[in-house]
Amino acid sequence: MTGLALDSTQLDRYSRHIILDEVGPAGQQALLEGSALVVGAGGLGSPVIQYLAAAGVGRIGIVDDDEVERSNLQRQIVHADADVGCPKVESAAEYVGRLNPDVDVEPHETWLDAGNAEELVADYDVVVDASDNFGTRYLVNDVARLTDTPVAHGSIYKFEGQATTLVPEGPCYRCLFPEAPEPGEIPDCASTGVLGVLPGTVGCVQATEAVKLLLDAGEVLDGRLLFYDAMDMTFETVPYRRNPDCPVCGDDPIDSIEGIDYEHGCAVTAD
Repeated sequence: MTGLALDSTQLDRYSRHIILDEVGPAGQQALLEGSALVVGAGGLGSPVIQYLAAAGVGRIGIVDDDEVERSNLQRQIVHADADVGCPKVESAAEYVGRLNPDVDVEPHETWLDAGNAEELVADYDVVVDASDNFGTRYLVNDVARLTDTPVAHGSIYKFEGQATTLVPEGPCYRCLFPEAPEPGEIPDCASTGVLGVLPGTVGCVQATEAVKLLLDAGEVLDGRLLFYDAMDMTFETVPYRRNPDCPVCGDDPIDSIEGIDYEHGCAVTAD
């Protein structure tokens, strides 16, 4: 799509972007030529996929190996009752196809792991981490750092959410959380529940950060962790800094994820 002018349909579709001085025709063209990998097509991934597609991000990869379950539908709004039993990546791709024909969707019906993560991440301009487990979060962080790919991260728990953005020159997820919690220490939403609208708010923040990264506009949540409490309706931002001893982005960083066990602890062991 490089070098192509916006056609009349696109000028109409993206008119509210185009009249923004901070976006304009050039910015919209950058979105159409941009790409994003969304890791997870669940609660957080659903609004991310919807808004990136609506914004005209030209190529969206979706990584997820799950099928749609009826219990997902309370919050995973990219799927519908008729999709129960279907792969989430297929359901999400069909949704995007109906929403915006400008977008090429690349479904990756697989679990993101150490064997495929680097190849997948390196193929996109930005990654949106909408995963629901610590192993994937650390894997995304580590591979993104090795490939110089920015990450819009989000997580949710019951009535609370967090978001931050990890850019190649800033602190990484391991600076914020040096160690993963023990397995079972943080229960998942299947055992504790989650407010259905919560991932919509956090996912919208992630989509906003991804769009700003693709536009190279505004200030992203680099070195800032945003806390959201839905019950109190409060937002708080806490700064954090790069750790010079961080094994991934510190003064002596790793050059490979080989040997890191992302299923048990995610620790980086010294040579």
